[in-house]
Amino acid sequence: MKRLLGACALLSLLAGCASTDTIDPHGYDQTGVASYYGAKHHGKRTASGEAFNQNSLTAAHRQLPFGTRVKVTNLKNDESVVVRINDRGPHTRGRLIDVSRAAAEQLGMLRSGTARVRIQALDD
Repeated sequence: MKRLLGACALLSLLAGCASTDTIDPHGYDQTGVASYYGAKHHGKRTASGEAFNQNSLTAAHRQLPFGTRVKVTNLKNDESVVVRINDRGPHTRGRLIDVSRAAAEQLGMLRSGTARVRIQALDD
């Protein structure tokens, strides 16, 4: 019984730490560090329930609602891409967004793995 109570307490604590609060994307405009994810996650389920496709223009963001379209601009080379938020992350401190491999390629960040970016939500 003590094990069960301990497990329940741990799950409650972990659930409290997981931020699922979404924010209003209207006017969202932030700068930060982007990274990308690809082959290792290809085919796995995203937080939205769809399978991750490294060749699609998608991204993970901690708080923007699923389906939000954002323009991501690499501040070093001014390359940009429009992606759709379909996952939660990044799970690395100091990162603002994780983009798919296809998006990273368009942003010119495959070699470096990360880039300083500007993220602007698009109104549909």
